[in-house]
Amino acid sequence: MKTLRFAPLLLLLSACLSLQSDEQKAEAAEKAVLARHDELMAQMGHLYELRQQLQKATLPDTAAVGRNRRALLAAEAGMMAWMHKYRRPQDTVAIERRLAYYAAQQQRMDSVGRLFRASQDSAQLLLTRASSAH
Repeated sequence: MKTLRFAPLLLLLSACLSLQSDEQKAEAAEKAVLARHDELMAQMGHLYELRQQLQKATLPDTAAVGRNRRALLAAEAGMMAWMHKYRRPQDTVAIERRLAYYAAQQQRMDSVGRLFRASQDSAQLLLTRASSAH
């Protein structure tokens, strides 16, 4: 009989623990998105440096230079667009919706990361080929 009196308390406690774990999941998801953002932001200077190097380089394939500069600019623009659109969901938004939002934002950050990597790799390859040709 005594255990029946504690049953509602146990249900309430398990509900609180479940809610806390969901909140922790949302916090972790948000932190992961923001960490990826910070990681990519640290590369913004490198994108700029590569654009400057391409501008100064005397390369015979000016079309390739232009494509690479535009790709670097597109990577920067992708980051800026993400930053302008990102809105942290209110704590009152259902946990499922917050988790879905953070998952979508992580996918967007991964897409921006791919733009960063591809544009940097391509520009670096072009610059390396140009320097070895001289």
